[in-house]
Order: sequence, then C-alpha cells, then structure tokens
Amino acid sequence: MTHPAVVTTGLTKHFGDVEAVRGIDLTVHSGEIFGFLGPNGAGKSTTISMLCTLTTPTAGEARVAGYDVVRERDDVRRSIGLVFQDPTVDGYLTAERNLRFHAELYGVPHADIGPRLRGVLEMVGLWDRRDAKVSTFSGGMRRRLEIARGLLHSPRVLFLDEPTVGLDPQTRSSIWSYIRELKEAEDITVFLTTHYMDEAEHCDRIAIMDGGRIIALDTPGALKAAVGKDRVQFQTDDASGAVAVLAERFGIRAVASGDTVVFQVHEGERFVPELFSRSGLPIRSISVARPSLDDVFMSYTGRSIRDAEASGGGGARRAAALAAARGGRR
Repeated sequence: MTHPAVVTTGLTKHFGDVEAVRGIDLTVHSGEIFGFLGPNGAGKSTTISMLCTLTTPTAGEARVAGYDVVRERDDVRRSIGLVFQDPTVDGYLTAERNLRFHAELYGVPHADIGPRLRGVLEMVGLWDRRDAKVSTFSGGMRRRLEIARGLLHSPRVLFLDEPTVGLDPQTRSSIWSYIRELKEAEDITVFLTTHYMDEAEHCDRIAIMDGGRIIALDTPGALKAAVGKDRVQFQTDDASGAVAVLAERFGIRAVASGDTVVFQVHEGERFVPELFSRSGLPIRSISVARPSLDDVFMSYTGRSIRDAEASGGGGARRAAALAAARGGRR
C-alpha cells in the first residue's frame, strides 16, 4: 500500500506569542508536484521546517513518507531531500566532492555513489563541471547543484523552499524545467514553497497560505475558475479617490498601489465602458485580464500578495529566526 507523501492534522507552531502556523490539515499525494503559495511570513517555510524535522510542532501531527515527524525523525530524514532557501553547498569543494560528502552522510552504498552521482549531475546539466569548485558557479548553477544533492540518496519526497528566489527569469525557467524532468525520471513527490505566481502554475495542486493558515487548496485551474471574475487594472492620478468612487458608485472593492488600482468584476470588457461613462475618474490606461492566482489570493484576503508582503507579514519568520538564535525550539 502506498502512503500519501505528506499528511498533517492540526499542525501548529508558535514562537512565543507569534502563531506562525495555525492548525494545518493537509494531504499531499505521492508523485505530485505540490506548491505552497503565499507572501513571505505566511508560514510556508515554518511548515516545511516541521515536515523536515528541523522544527518541532507545538501541536498537531504530521507524517512524511508514512513516518511521524516527531517519533520517527530519522526515518523521515532518510526519506526526504531538502533544498534550503539559502545556499548551503561548500564553495571550497568541487561539485563532485560536495555530492560525495552528502552520499557518505546518508549512507549511500559505495558501489552506487558513482553511477548515482553522474546521473543527478547530468540531470541538472553539471556533469561537465563536476571538477570545478562551487565558488566559481553562478547562483543558478549552485541551486541546480543543491537540487542534485537533494536527489542523490533517492528520496521519496523532495522539499524545495523557494527554489528560485533571487534568480533571474531565464534561470528560474531552467530550474523549473529540471523540476519537471526529475519528477518523471525519479518518480518522487516534489513539495515546494514559492511566492511567485508564475511558478505556482507549474504545480499539480497548490495550497494558498496567509497568516499561518491554508485559505484555499486545489489545482491552479480550479482555483482561478472559482474566482469567476475578470481582473481590471488601471492607472490614475488619484488612486485612493478611485477606490472610494468604485465602492460608492459600483459597490466594487478595489485595491490601490501607487497610481495603480485593481479590482475584479464579471465580464470586465463589458464593464469598462460603464466605468468611463459613470465614474468621472482621470484614467490614463486600463487593461482587462482573465483571473490569475493573485486574483485568487485577493478574492480570499482582500489584498494582493505583493501588498501582503509590503504590510510586514514577516513576523513569523522573524520570530522563528530569533528563537533559533536563542537555541529555544518550542
């Protein structure tokens, strides 16, 4: 019988008075690419830390690859690969030495190390650079090497915490090509966090997180279809005044950021002429688009992910960092 890759029930984590994760119930199926989408500070990284046994839950339960993350930590660790948000490969060692050291730590049989090492390095396009020191690698190459390292011991679940953060768009696209290829080649579950909307589109299913809770979970297509409204965006010299006008005259809740106003409405193209004729707003430019994942987030929270990050949603992360610095896991 095949276990689900990840199962959580009421998974909770507090750092002092900060509720970083607030009772998550979740099932991730074996073999899928599953994404956590949400602003920085939403609780995504804290959740992954609990699933990878790096942080002990305050309450609730979680099982990864069939093993309990508290009572069977060693079994969990043998069953997972983990690529951290921050680089962890050793720049003074070659790519091959980094991977061989990892293989020894995980007890990969000696006869399997050579073939396995070549296989993962070829998968991420670094076999020809195996003898080069990692200090000579670009950021994208280092991230690819970390993915190769996470795959070396044949994990059942690969966790990727913001795998493309800080990378240019072309390198981000390349990383996603490798992620899709490895899912087919390795037959594993990929569990990742991201705050990039375009990346979440690659996932089989996504859970949108905000304030330590899962506020929506489904396929990207189903989540967008459920919104059912078009996204209208326009530029004006009085964004805050435009928000008030939309609320008073049309009963529409809009969001302003700088000189840009965004709102959702059914049949956006039909609504635009009415907006111009009835609002009296000094609109410089306007566009209409079908629902996006950012619209899904906005429909549940009343703000965009960018606005959520700008409002200082990183409290949970700061509390986690402070607790780790004090050595005080709770």
